[in-house]
Order: sequence, then C-alpha cells, then structure tokens
Amino acid sequence: MLHHRHSIRLPGYDYSQEGCYFITIVTHNRERLFGDITDGEMELSEYGRIVELTWRDLENHNPDIGLDEFILMPNHIHGIIQIFESQNFLCRGGSVTRPLIDNGAGLEPAPTKGIHKRTPLSEIVRQFKTFSAKRINELRGTPGVPVWQRNYYEHIIGSDKEYESITVYIAENPANWTNDEENLH
Repeated sequence: MLHHRHSIRLPGYDYSQEGCYFITIVTHNRERLFGDITDGEMELSEYGRIVELTWRDLENHNPDIGLDEFILMPNHIHGIIQIFESQNFLCRGGSVTRPLIDNGAGLEPAPTKGIHKRTPLSEIVRQFKTFSAKRINELRGTPGVPVWQRNYYEHIIGSDKEYESITVYIAENPANWTNDEENLH
C-alpha cells in the first residue's frame, strides 16, 4: 500500500522537468464533496463531475502535459501527470500520451529549436484547484470558500515497478475506501 501523507520536495529539483508525477490533492477539512463509494465504486456528485471535467480539461490549457491514471474519491483525488517535451514521451510503463507526430522524418520528434519552458507541476495543480474550486463555489453559491487543502502530495515516478504499483493503487482505491487513511480521519 502506498503512503501519501507527506510530500518531500527535492531541493533544487526542477518540477517542470520531463517525467511522470503521482499527485494526491485533498479537500479542505477532508470534506466529502465529490460523491460516495457504493459497493467499491465511486458515484460522482455534481461537484465530483466538475472536478473530473476540470482534470480532463488540463491538457487543453497545458500542451506539454498528458494525463494518465486518475481516480476521484469522496474527499481527494489521485492522478498521474506526465510533463513532456517530446510528443512521444510515455510514463514508465505507461500507455497513454499524445500521439506520435509524423514530421516527415518518420515517427521521430522533430528537433526542438530554442528553449521550451514546460509548465511546472505546481502551476498545473494550481490551475486545477483554482478552476475546480471556482466552478464548485459558483454552483453552491459560496464564492471564495476553500474547496482544497492548501498543499498537495507529489511523487516523482522513477521506475516501471513504481509506475505499476501506483496505477494499481489508483485503480483499487475505491474498493479500499473503508481502510483509506483519508476516510479514517
């Protein structure tokens, strides 16, 4: 079982670097806003549908990311975000990303000219939290009320084995809700 209570940011690490990042974001005061778990399946509330749509919309605002495994729980989310420079970058062991681009030289990435600044993970998470909170607060008529905890957990995925372990954890999270540390508070 993965433990995700504390995030340890690596000093000097560039979180806009190409790679795969496992994130967990928890609601303010662990409020159960996004739905309920019934028979090991997540049933989304209106707020949960907003969060899911906001998550899926991130790629439309950040051309240098791909979204991998994701699960929405009653009071938190888990997801894998890929940050890439080349269009054919895959998470270790991953199966989803932007399609390969045929640039006339086969299915190889074209050489990059100049320096491309990728969006840092913190900015992607900020966008997600801000946009989803604004939409939820509009729906419930509570402008400015916190939806998310201030911080979030992130983990740099460093191996195929780690990737596989995290994707299994994400997929099995609803079935394990009764023992989930976010449910036990």
